[in-house]
Amino acid sequence: MADKSIYLASRSPRRRELLRQIGVSFEIIPLREAPRYPADVDETPRAGEVPDAYVLRVALEKAQAAVAITRARRLASRPVLAADTTVVCDGAILGKPENAAAAALMLASLADRVHRVLTAIAVTTGGVTETRVSESQVWFRAMSPEEIRRYVASGEPTDKAGAYAVQGRAAAFITRIEGSYSGIMGLPLAETAELLRGHGISIP
Repeated sequence: MADKSIYLASRSPRRRELLRQIGVSFEIIPLREAPRYPADVDETPRAGEVPDAYVLRVALEKAQAAVAITRARRLASRPVLAADTTVVCDGAILGKPENAAAAALMLASLADRVHRVLTAIAVTTGGVTETRVSESQVWFRAMSPEEIRRYVASGEPTDKAGAYAVQGRAAAFITRIEGSYSGIMGLPLAETAELLRGHGISIP
């Protein structure tokens, strides 16, 4: 079972980077995302859905969608890894901003306070699925409107939950982190390695 590769149900370059960091080989199963195409997974929160349940549901649905794709393409059977990350502030789910104005509002809501970052992972092989949810806390310093404007103008908030990347320019705003740095990036490596080992993947 050593050196076996997996399918990664994600377009995220950060997740690819993190898997390479722990020596896992993978093949991308790119899921369709709105608005250009009908999405394979609807990431809209459901009425009354709490953040912890939301992030787990989306990760599971991504894994299921990827499994369906591998079967339709008659690809070799391998473990499928999917993940979803969301930022939570005052109990509200902050997903990917729709535009620059939305990104600026999100960042303003995070300034000078602490928020939660949840990343759920799901690994499925042969009909057996296991999940984990990583929770971290991130403290932002106070940010001026001009700092927020410049950061949004950099383009980095695009396609990022909560409108920021912990490993990017936003690091200048972060004063404290508790939890998993890789989980905040989008793939908690300790939990991921644990699940993959259980599905026959050798982790160096």
